[in-house]
Amino acid sequence: MIRDGRQVSLEYTLFLSDGTQVDSNVGEDPLVFVHGSHQVFPALEVALTGLKPGDTKQILLQAEEAYGPVLSEAYKEVEIETIPEKYRYAGAVLGVQDPAGGVYPIRVHEVRPDKVVLDFNHPLAGQSLRFDVKVVDVI
Repeated sequence: MIRDGRQVSLEYTLFLSDGTQVDSNVGEDPLVFVHGSHQVFPALEVALTGLKPGDTKQILLQAEEAYGPVLSEAYKEVEIETIPEKYRYAGAVLGVQDPAGGVYPIRVHEVRPDKVVLDFNHPLAGQSLRFDVKVVDVI
């Protein structure tokens, strides 16, 4: 049974509130995490508590329980020259490497004659999410 300290293997499909599928690991390697270690959203951990291998569940997370609201302070204006020309259009996604080696997506929100407005919000910020999960294993 899922409880704190247990390693959980999970199969999931992720949907937006309008039913659009945005991610899935079905047919691939399961998501593996230690329950209670804050490796996944806390609200997701709460909803998974007590499930056993083979159990399935739909879990709804409000935006505040997932990637949070869209923050106005996450929009930053930069000089147009700092953005490669091929990315100078609204909706373009730039990949910026963080110090740990991960890549963080930054979306071009607006292009002006001499400035570009970048959106540093997570792409799913402001979105309610539905996880369809199946517990594969609990160790």
